[in-house]
Amino acid sequence: MTEVAPPPVVHVVDDDESARESLAFLLESADFEVETYASAPAFLEALPTARSGVVITDVRMPEMSGQDLVARLAALKVRMPIVMITGHGDIPMAVEAMRSGVVDFIEKPFSDARMLDALGRALKAVEAAPVTDDQAVVLQRLETLSERERQVLDGVVAGHANKVIARELGISPRTVEIYRAKLMTKMQADNLAALVRMTLSVRGG
Repeated sequence: MTEVAPPPVVHVVDDDESARESLAFLLESADFEVETYASAPAFLEALPTARSGVVITDVRMPEMSGQDLVARLAALKVRMPIVMITGHGDIPMAVEAMRSGVVDFIEKPFSDARMLDALGRALKAVEAAPVTDDQAVVLQRLETLSERERQVLDGVVAGHANKVIARELGISPRTVEIYRAKLMTKMQADNLAALVRMTLSVRGG
């Protein structure tokens, strides 16, 4: 008789108790099994006996940041997909984390639907390697971008903040926002993480 593997667990790592419990409530309401941890070290301590699944971690935590946790898990060759929760100012860090293999990052404040969508994508990553058949479609979309939109996209994928991109291109941060909105429409990206992910998929990180 074949032994059935237990369903994956969602491991929520966040030092903010109210945010942690709120997220756990949302996920449990959606029928996910959830384990919560008040810090990255607490999660690492529990790791030897933790069930396989998905890790959701905040970027900013006092003892060990989300970025440091991602690096530590990579060093330990832990293959659990990771979703990162990030504040607006942490976007460059989140983009860098995606280069390290983070499945998705979610900007605060986020909707329940956005979180559940990211989690669904992460769970698919548990089951199978990502499909890259759509790379031709991404390349076609890239061809529709103007030179300025490409320059803004390069800045975004490099993890630069709007004001940094604006300074490099000699335009205002507001103009960068407008170009970013246009290129996201042309690339058919619902959010910044999707934009970064599809661009890295054809550029090889």
